Amino acid sequence: MLRNELSNAMKDAMKSKRSSDLATIRLILAAVKDRDIAAREHGVQDGVDDDSIRDLLQKMIKQRGESITLYEQGGRIELADAERAEIDVIKQFLPKQLDAQATAEAAKKAIKAVGAEGIKDMGKVMAHLRQTHGASLDPQTAAEAAKRLLTSA
Repeated sequence: MLRNELSNAMKDAMKSKRSSDLATIRLILAAVKDRDIAAREHGVQDGVDDDSIRDLLQKMIKQRGESITLYEQGGRIELADAERAEIDVIKQFLPKQLDAQATAEAAKKAIKAVGAEGIKDMGKVMAHLRQTHGASLDPQTAAEAAKRLLTSA
């Protein structure tokens, strides 16, 4: 279970005195706890499932990616590097991502599977990709590949 993996990683980071890793893992666990609390309002007493945690991790990576862009534009390279380090820690808890070529192939198959004919069908393609590949697919890379294929079709 992903929750146990996070707890074990936190203990390991404490023992190894890796303070930057520890801070990132604590941020993740705090965000998971927030999701657990929010889920209680909807009758989920055991906390959110692993899929919800993976979605949370993907969002955290996306947020940090956006921050990196802004920091680099502002000339704050040290802050951008810190965000990259956090992304590396977060990625440890996600399944191995498909590379760009495999993502493009998956997008091609999804377009064929849903019968997409143009950019207006982008939502159907992305939904199909999320359903078939889940967390092993980087949403941004998949969206770029699907968009490229749909506009050239």
